[in-house]
Amino acid sequence: MELGIREQAILALERRSFPGPGAKERAIREELDLSPVRYYQLLNALLDDERALAHDPVTINRLRRLRETRRTER
Repeated sequence: MELGIREQAILALERRSFPGPGAKERAIREELDLSPVRYYQLLNALLDDERALAHDPVTINRLRRLRETRRTER
Protein backbone atom coordinates (compact mmCIF):
# COMPACT_ATOMS: atom_id res chain seq x y z
CA MET A 1 0.00 0.00 0.00
CA GLU A 2 1.33 3.42 -0.97
CA LEU A 3 1.07 6.79 0.71
CA GLY A 4 -1.92 8.96 -0.03
CA ILE A 5 -1.76 12.25 -1.88
CA ARG A 6 -1.82 14.31 1.34
CA GLU A 7 1.04 12.30 2.88
CA GLN A 8 3.11 12.67 -0.29
CA ALA A 9 2.42 16.42 -0.30
CA ILE A 10 3.59 16.68 3.33
CA LEU A 11 6.87 14.95 2.47
CA ALA A 12 7.30 17.14 -0.62
CA LEU A 13 6.87 20.25 1.52
CA GLU A 14 9.48 18.94 3.99
CA ARG A 15 12.01 18.56 1.16
CA ARG A 16 11.76 22.27 0.34
CA SER A 17 13.64 25.14 1.91
CA PHE A 18 11.91 28.35 2.89
CA PRO A 19 13.29 31.90 2.70
CA GLY A 20 12.34 33.25 6.09
CA PRO A 21 10.29 32.99 9.25
CA GLY A 22 6.65 32.22 8.67
CA ALA A 23 7.10 31.14 5.05
CA LYS A 24 6.76 27.43 5.84
CA GLU A 25 3.65 27.96 7.98
CA ARG A 26 2.13 30.06 5.22
CA ALA A 27 2.85 27.31 2.67
CA ILE A 28 1.28 24.73 5.00
CA ARG A 29 -1.91 26.77 5.19
CA GLU A 30 -2.10 27.76 1.54
CA GLU A 31 -0.91 24.60 -0.19
CA LEU A 32 -2.19 21.89 2.13
CA ASP A 33 -5.11 23.69 3.77
CA LEU A 34 -3.92 22.52 7.20
CA SER A 35 -3.10 24.33 10.39
CA PRO A 36 0.58 24.09 11.28
CA VAL A 37 -0.29 22.11 14.44
CA ARG A 38 -2.20 19.50 12.44
CA TYR A 39 0.59 19.41 9.83
CA TYR A 40 3.21 18.58 12.44
CA GLN A 41 0.95 15.92 13.99
CA LEU A 42 0.59 14.24 10.61
CA LEU A 43 4.30 14.62 9.87
CA ASN A 44 5.24 13.02 13.20
CA ALA A 45 2.99 10.05 12.43
CA LEU A 46 4.61 9.73 9.00
CA LEU A 47 8.03 9.42 10.61
CA ASP A 48 6.92 6.10 12.10
CA ASP A 49 5.25 4.86 8.91
CA GLU A 50 7.27 2.31 6.93
CA ARG A 51 5.45 3.35 3.75
CA ALA A 52 6.84 6.86 4.16
CA LEU A 53 10.33 5.44 4.65
CA ALA A 54 9.98 3.42 1.43
CA HIS A 55 8.64 6.47 -0.43
CA ASP A 56 11.30 8.99 0.67
CA PRO A 57 14.06 7.43 2.79
CA VAL A 58 16.36 10.46 2.73
CA THR A 59 13.76 12.87 4.10
CA ILE A 60 12.34 10.42 6.63
CA ASN A 61 15.76 9.45 8.00
CA ARG A 62 16.81 13.12 8.25
CA LEU A 63 13.64 13.99 10.15
CA ARG A 64 13.97 10.95 12.41
CA ARG A 65 17.50 12.04 13.33
CA LEU A 66 16.27 15.57 14.10
CA ARG A 67 13.43 14.21 16.23
CA GLU A 68 15.79 11.95 18.16
CA THR A 69 18.27 14.80 18.74
CA ARG A 70 15.48 16.99 20.12
CA ARG A 71 14.27 14.21 22.41
CA THR A 72 17.73 13.63 23.88
CA GLU A 73 18.19 17.37 24.48
CA ARG A 74 15.15 17.49 26.76
